[in-house]
Amino acid sequence: MASKAKKREDYYRDRRRRKVCAFCADRSPHIDYKEVNRLRRYLSERAKIEPRRKTGTCAKHQRELAVALKRARHVALLPFAPQHLRA
Repeated sequence: MASKAKKREDYYRDRRRRKVCAFCADRSPHIDYKEVNRLRRYLSERAKIEPRRKTGTCAKHQRELAVALKRARHVALLPFAPQHLRA
């Protein structure tokens, strides 16, 4: 009986804390496409938009973030492709 309780404690100890949305924490009214340094955090090495499960953003802000990243790419503030793949 004691071994089952021990296993259960170990299982919950290994679980990670849920990430908090950075935009909800800052209470920012909207995500600005001109804040390149902040947006660059949400791009992978290959210039892809990082998923929610990796960044911890909420659904509402993930949608806003995707639009802001695409606008920044369109205005050439952020790359569409990483530098090492360009020829």
